[in-house]
Amino acid sequence: MRLPEEPDIPPQINIVPMIDVIFAILTFFIMSTLFLTRSEGLPVNLPKAASSQQQASSEPINVTVDAAGKISVNRKSVNLDVLAPQVRTLMGDKREALVIINADAQVNHGQVVAVMDRLRQVQGAKLAIATQKP
Repeated sequence: MRLPEEPDIPPQINIVPMIDVIFAILTFFIMSTLFLTRSEGLPVNLPKAASSQQQASSEPINVTVDAAGKISVNRKSVNLDVLAPQVRTLMGDKREALVIINADAQVNHGQVVAVMDRLRQVQGAKLAIATQKP
C-alpha cells in the first residue's frame, strides 16, 4: 500500500523572531540614549525662555540654587560667603571660565541676584543663566 505523497511546501522564513530581536535592540538603544545626557548641576526646575542659546565651554562651573535657596558649586554645598573663593579655586590658572547659574524657578529673585553679585567679583568669570525651552 502506497501512502499519498505530501504536497511540496515551499520553504518559508519565519520573521517573528527577527522582529523580536529588532525590538530588543531598538529598546536597548532608546534606553542607552536616555543616559547620555549629562546633568551638570543639581536637579532644579529651570525657568523657561524661548530665546535661550547653548554656550560653548570645555569645563563650565555650575552654581545651583535650589528651591530652598541652598547654593551648590559643582554639586557641593557652599555658603554665599565662600562662593567667590570657591569659584576662583575651581578656575585655577585659567584666565576665563564659564559659570552657569542653575536657579530653580521658585527661588527668590533677590537670592539669584546675590549669587550673581558674588560671582561678578571673580575676575574672568563669564556668567550664564541656565533655562529650558518652553
